[in-house]
Amino acid sequence: MNPGFIGLDIGTQGARAVLINFKGQLISKAKVEFQLTENSRVEQSPEMWWDSTLKLLKKVISECTTSQHISISAISVTSTSGTVIPLNINKEPLSDALMYSDPRSQDVGEECQKAAKLHAMRYTGFNSSSGLSKMVWFCRKFPEKVEKIKHWVHAADFITGKISGIWGVTDFTNALKSGYDLKKEKWPNYLFEDLELNREWMPKVFPSGEILGKMKSELAQDLGLKNSPFVTSGITDGCASQIASGAIKPGDWNTTIGTTLVIKGVTRKEIIDPYGRFYSHKHPENYWMPGGASNTGADWVTESFKKDFDVLEEKALNQIPTSHLSYPLRQKGERFPFIAPNAIGFEPKNISRVGHFVANMEGVAFIEKYAYEIAAELSLEKVNKVFSAGGGSLSESWLKIRSNVLDLPIYRMKWTSGAFGAAVLAASQTHFTNLTEAGTNLIHLDKEIFPEKDLKLQYQEKYQAFKEELINKNYITRN
Repeated sequence: MNPGFIGLDIGTQGARAVLINFKGQLISKAKVEFQLTENSRVEQSPEMWWDSTLKLLKKVISECTTSQHISISAISVTSTSGTVIPLNINKEPLSDALMYSDPRSQDVGEECQKAAKLHAMRYTGFNSSSGLSKMVWFCRKFPEKVEKIKHWVHAADFITGKISGIWGVTDFTNALKSGYDLKKEKWPNYLFEDLELNREWMPKVFPSGEILGKMKSELAQDLGLKNSPFVTSGITDGCASQIASGAIKPGDWNTTIGTTLVIKGVTRKEIIDPYGRFYSHKHPENYWMPGGASNTGADWVTESFKKDFDVLEEKALNQIPTSHLSYPLRQKGERFPFIAPNAIGFEPKNISRVGHFVANMEGVAFIEKYAYEIAAELSLEKVNKVFSAGGGSLSESWLKIRSNVLDLPIYRMKWTSGAFGAAVLAASQTHFTNLTEAGTNLIHLDKEIFPEKDLKLQYQEKYQAFKEELINKNYITRN
């Protein structure tokens, strides 16, 4: 029997599962969509997640026929960062999950941020999307429930606990925004002295992918398994997607272009950004995984170019490069790779539709390049490769533009979902020695793009003009 690995991704709008074999081939996949309500971005039922997880597990396992000779070896879970749940002594939720997108703890988040800065913590970016602010807010809002709290868990921890029966544990990536000190690897005292949390509530923290135990035997039997697979510590959804993209070794970076542009990489040293643009997760192999998210991305495509995207995409290759500058920011303010609360986007006027389309893609590529310049400056480490994911990576013209703007090769992998990343994580310390070895064997190339001499020289000049425009608008300063 060949070992198989399951990755589960519990998202805001639904849940997904994939089953891969030891060669990284996708054996089966399944998804469940959640019924969204006005309240679902604020609170969701953890028991609903568990019911959905059971359906997903049954489906991916049932589709794994005996002719494929697959034996499920390990399972890992990814979910949204900052979503937390208070549990009682019986491991039952005392409340629906407080979602990362729940805005009610905004004021508490500012208080958490001030406390972290006062105690000279490395990560101080607490806000309403952080687990820490939600825990403090809940305890103040519902004091009658405080005495009943046994554990605070993250979304991935809850599903991991239901699968394994192991509670009071989490991983480095989920713990960061709950206040854990990744450098000293401990829960800092200010959480309990200044913010009045209880030390006993906080989970023990492991590197992502570490074996915690095995699936509960009764669950394994219910799923029709002859063995109980290993269950590993989980990971946040952004880090799982980074793994799936292939960016897992020092010098590797991933750009995901969805609604926003998200950049994550691997460095040997922790990036300490005095302006808070970058923050760093901890890699399972003791490297660092710095990253940040822009307010710019591909939302402009959906808003203005979705209807004729295929036609524009076909014509775009003949329009590269344009002579226009564009920064297609669709809201006021930018947070990464520069912080400019008053930033307003700019786009060309009196230009053809396809030219406008290409200029916008170039603008996002310039923002991406600036992010990598800042990353290299802060880390003192070279950006060697860029791995691409998200809807923007499906555009051939955008890949070409970006490779020439960055003057770097860009790699797009075959499977880039968070669930696939979780499956790779599940294999990393059960079948393989570490994440690097697992990624080398399980993550497969779909497309690679290299810069072209003439184009990259033209884009170097245009990029400098773009930076000058940002300087003139006081969005960035001259070095």
